[in-house]
Parts: sequence; C-alpha cells; structure tokens
Amino acid sequence: MDGTVLVADDDRTIRTVLTQALTRAGCKVHATSSLVTLMRWVEEGKGDLVISDVIMPDGNGLEALPKIGRMRPGLPVIVISAQNTIMTAIQAAEAEAFDYLPKPFDLPDLMKRSARALDVKRRPAKQASAPRDSADDLPLVGRTPAMQALYRLVARVMNTDLAVLITGESGTGKSLIARAIHDFSDRRTMPFVVAQAADLQGLEGPATLLSRGRGGSLVFDEVADLDDEAQARIVRMLDMLGDNAPRIMATSQADLAGRMEAGAFRQDLFYRLGGVTLHVPSLRERVDDIPLLAEHFLARGERDFGAVRRLSPEARELVRAYSWPGNVRQLENTLKRLMVTSSEPEISRAEVEAAIGSLPLPEPMKGIGESDKLSASVARHLKRYFDLHGGQLPPPGVYGRILREVEAPLIEIALDATGGNQAKCADLLGINRNTLRKKITELDIRVTRRRKLM
Repeated sequence: MDGTVLVADDDRTIRTVLTQALTRAGCKVHATSSLVTLMRWVEEGKGDLVISDVIMPDGNGLEALPKIGRMRPGLPVIVISAQNTIMTAIQAAEAEAFDYLPKPFDLPDLMKRSARALDVKRRPAKQASAPRDSADDLPLVGRTPAMQALYRLVARVMNTDLAVLITGESGTGKSLIARAIHDFSDRRTMPFVVAQAADLQGLEGPATLLSRGRGGSLVFDEVADLDDEAQARIVRMLDMLGDNAPRIMATSQADLAGRMEAGAFRQDLFYRLGGVTLHVPSLRERVDDIPLLAEHFLARGERDFGAVRRLSPEARELVRAYSWPGNVRQLENTLKRLMVTSSEPEISRAEVEAAIGSLPLPEPMKGIGESDKLSASVARHLKRYFDLHGGQLPPPGVYGRILREVEAPLIEIALDATGGNQAKCADLLGINRNTLRKKITELDIRVTRRRKLM
C-alpha cells in the first residue's frame, strides 16, 4: 500500500495496532483520539484515507462524514464502530462511507479494505441524513457475522427499486426490517402501507392499494398465508405498476421456494417478489447477540418504566443459553415483564425461569465420567436441541451452528490452558496461528489484552 492514512479512535491500543500495521504495509500514518484534530488534518489536505471510530470524546464520526465530503470530495472514509446496530450500517451507507466494520474487527480484513480504498477513486459523498428519533427503538442489534451481513445488504438495497422478500421465523424482526428499509430510504416521507388480504378484494382493491402506497412502500405481510385468488390479484397488480409506484416488499416465515415447488404458491408471484431476498436469522443462529439484545431491552425499560434493572450473572447465563423459540419478540416481552415484576435492581435466575414459564429450559452439562464418552454427552445435547423444536426440523444450517457452539468453548479453554499464548494455543489445537486469530474474531471470544489487542 502507498499513501497517508488518518486514524481517529479514542482507544490507544487500536491506534497503536493500526499505526504499526499500516506503517509495515508502506503507509504514512497520523493517529489521534480527537475528532477536532482529524477534521483539521482533513481541512489542511492531509491524508489519502480516513479510518475513524464513531463515538469520539469530542464528537460523532458519522456526523462528521458530510463535512469531510464537502471539504475533500473523494476522500474515502472507513468507519469502525462498537455500535453494532443496523442504524450504524445504514447511516454509514447514507453518508457514503467507503466501508463500515463492526468492532472487534479482523485486522487483515481491515488492511485489505484499506488497500482497496487507497486504490479506488471515490465520488463526492452526499449529505447524510440526520439520526432519527426511532433509531433507539428498533431492536435490530447484533455483532454476529450473520447480522452484520444482513445490515450491509439492507444498506445496499435501501434506495433501489428492487422488490424485497424478507424471510425468517416468527418473531425475528421481519416487519422491523421492512420498516427500517422504508424509514431510512429516500421514500421515508411517503406512505408506508401494510396490505391485508381484505385489501385485495373487489375490483378496485388492488388499484386502491397502489394509490394508498403511491411513491412509498407497500408490504405484503406473511404473503404465504394468502390464498390463490389473492396471489393472482397481486400478480395482476404488480403488472399494473407505473410511474411513482410504491416499492414492493413481502415477508414470510414459510419456505416460499418449497411451497412453489409443491404447487402451493404461484411461481410468477414468487419471482416478482424475489428481487432480493433478506433472511433474518433466528436467535438460535446468533446466540452471541442475545446478551446485546437483553441489554438493549433493559435500557429501553429504564426509559419507559423508570426502573433500573440488570441481569445477575446466573440470569444472564440462562438468558443466553435458552433456545427462545419465539425469537426476539419473546425475549423482548420476557424482559419487559421482568422489568415490571422484579422488585430488586438485579434480576435473578429464578425470576427468569418463572418468566419463561413452562417452556423447556436448557439442562446443565453433566460431568463426563469414565463410562460416559464425550461423543455420548454431545449426542444427548444434540438430541435435546432437536427436541426443543417440538417435532419440527430446526432451521437450515445446523451443521455450521453446532460447529460454532463447539469451537468457541474449545478455543476459550485452550487459551486458558496455555496462559493466553496464541502460538502455544494454535499448536495445541493443531491449527495455524492466523486461523486462530481469525476464529477469535469470528466467534467474538473474550480474551485478555495480553492475548488480543482489539
């Protein structure tokens, strides 16, 4: 790489690591913990690339992007942030940041993106929209790779005219994704209409829907539940789209492709709705996001109910371990109830168990004796995982999820056993040291500073 990079982050360790890595790659680096200093450097014409945190002691890195764009059109900015929400990704995209990475980030990945940013000529950034009051109300929180990939895709398709199909289990937040796409798009001032089956009845039904959603967004909620006649009316309606037509979105917890193959869903409608498909993962597919969501809901409860509540370590462990068949909606409602019913600032494990009620609870790991092989113990827990779905198959991707659940504790225990020495840990596990570092980042393994700097 060749160029001058301006680094702004209030974490000295991150500044040091980025400075060393970029310098070794051939770049000149100016690093600061002050947004004011960063803006002065930009105004003075310094730098070919900016890498900036969002929350700084003297300002907000995202809010500074439009000013950077006006002062230095074409100067690429990579945003890094510990605020792992869909709002951060969307606001970064709106401000035309070159890229956005959540913390903790993978250093080799950031270096590759930095190299691309230095090589690519950027067009002038447009004015970013001001943060919206509704941002804190959307429980679209997550640092897991699945959620970060979803956020990036939402940001990319937000201002296109492509039809959007949003899939996922009940309670995952499909309707919230549809609302976010509308509220943070160029159509935000236009109508947002959720169509019901009754709206499609009669000769004038489809035309009335198009009129109501004119220029805005029209959402068909749980489109798989519509009968054949309603599906046919939607097809005819979509063929009538003209100027200033609404953006079409649909949600479904059913496997539409499977239903189409079985003849239970119209093929022509399936392909009209599937301009781009966004899959919202279940909580079982993003277990590491559960504590973040719990903190989000407790913070919102403090604002709504005026009561400060926190989960005890044992309660937090249970909340993370529970399967949450009702997904985010069930988690939110459970924590709301606990905010009201708990009389102490710290919510106990027993209170969480009572709030969950008669639903199945996870069992603690049994000790492995001489007569109990590891494979037998794992088999019991896998069997229980399948049983938790009440006779239904778990969502696709079981192999990857199970491997992730095994990898994380294995690496954590190996790191502890080797005193945090990553070289020894990699040798113990029989993997490359770079692979170990990548796994630590991907699995969001909490490590001490002597093990990892970010």
